[in-house]
Amino acid sequence: MSFSMLGRRAASSTARQQPTAAKRFLSTPSAPAQRRAHEVGSSTIANDFKLAHPRQRPPPLPVIDPPKWSAEQAVHSIIYNTPPPSTEAFTRHTLNCLVQNEPGVLSRVSGILAARGFNIDSLVVCATEVEDLSRMCIVLRGQDGVIEQARRQLEDLVPVWAVLDYTRTRTIERELLLAKISILGPEYFMDQLANKGPDILPASEGLEEGSPARIHADATLRAAGEIHPRVDAESHAPRLSPSEALRQKHQHLSGIELIAKQFGGKLVDVSSDAVIVEMTGKTQRVDAFLKLVRPYGILEAARSGLMVMPRAPIKSTWAGLADEEMAADESEAFDASLLPPG
Repeated sequence: MSFSMLGRRAASSTARQQPTAAKRFLSTPSAPAQRRAHEVGSSTIANDFKLAHPRQRPPPLPVIDPPKWSAEQAVHSIIYNTPPPSTEAFTRHTLNCLVQNEPGVLSRVSGILAARGFNIDSLVVCATEVEDLSRMCIVLRGQDGVIEQARRQLEDLVPVWAVLDYTRTRTIERELLLAKISILGPEYFMDQLANKGPDILPASEGLEEGSPARIHADATLRAAGEIHPRVDAESHAPRLSPSEALRQKHQHLSGIELIAKQFGGKLVDVSSDAVIVEMTGKTQRVDAFLKLVRPYGILEAARSGLMVMPRAPIKSTWAGLADEEMAADESEAFDASLLPPG
């Protein structure tokens, strides 16, 4: 075999081996290499997954035509599905408003409460020790949720600094009462309201009619106001002598003064037919005092309204029985609306 023949064979074998090497270089990696690439991850894995698993659209939803109701059926359904009104009890709430001392604030506050249908039981407005700052104490009745909405609406007003709810706060409550009470007795109460005096027998009853002494005595008593001519002849009140009327007035005056002292009140004015009592206390004590003196006959009564001041806490490490009872009461009166939903 010649050298030329051997050279051609070697060249042909080299030419055949070159495409095989190129093909081996461009071919896909082996299975272990693919497994390692899949374990490591690459940026095209998500694209390969989407190509291998094409997305299938869900079938279309069935088309259902809503029923055509009449107006009567629609109204009946609305009424049936409407929730019942709240059965929460109406409780007494005390709001303390800190407002700017300027004209028109009271009308705006009362207008908001009137628009919500609240009946204000008590309203006290006064200036404070701070210049341009006034305090309003409002007492009303309503449900807790509605009162809270009204409180936030009041707080949104421009001249209102803050609105504090003292309903569940330990406070000092005081109310001033001025009452004018009759000391003539219940028999003459209606006559006193009609600006008539009691039917008192004149002291000259024993004198002869038409005599100069009788005329002079009647004129003297009439000028002194001790004789009040009666116009109503159908009155059932007994005719009293001046001495009997005087004793009855002092008895009633002593009884009214005793009741006033029991409630911490005092007599600020005494007249021949009535007495004015000044009393300060809680609303319940004021109501109780008025009930006790009502049999005497209340001619006039004026109440200032409720004023509230929160109690100052006592700093002490000793806890008494009263503190434990108060903590138990506060836990029982916990507002469930403050809990998170669910």
